Amino acid sequence: MAINIINYTPEFARDFFELNIEWLQTFFYVEPYDEEVLSKPETYIINKGGYIFFAKEGNTILGTVALMPTNEEGILELTKMAVLPERRGEKIGQQLLDYCIDFAKAKALKSLLLYSNTKLKNAIYLYRKYGFIELQLEENSPYNRGNIKMLLEL
Repeated sequence: MAINIINYTPEFARDFFELNIEWLQTFFYVEPYDEEVLSKPETYIINKGGYIFFAKEGNTILGTVALMPTNEEGILELTKMAVLPERRGEKIGQQLLDYCIDFAKAKALKSLLLYSNTKLKNAIYLYRKYGFIELQLEENSPYNRGNIKMLLEL
């Protein structure tokens, strides 16, 4: 069955929350701010000019990703990417990344920014493969678990 990338609608708010909470619990930990943002995606992402996408196969949501506005015009933050545990390794995250890059180019954005952690070796490899370059991580980084900041010029 084909995987389709679809836009956020309120019916998928629970999927967005559950996918990301599971991912955080598996690889790191859940901070109170994570729960707040993930439980109110319209307030923190959609209503601020951001976007949320889902990888869907049939009636099953396989993964998700968000593009959040930053303080700089034309730059969105690629964030909140998570895939069902049993479907990891099937390049679903890569399909979501492809979609976000194409979407950003179609919107004539300047670049995509992301924060990650170098312990996520496969993710960092993928970002570099796509042309993301490492930037200096600011001292007041928005994520305690983030130890790498990367940018893709479009």
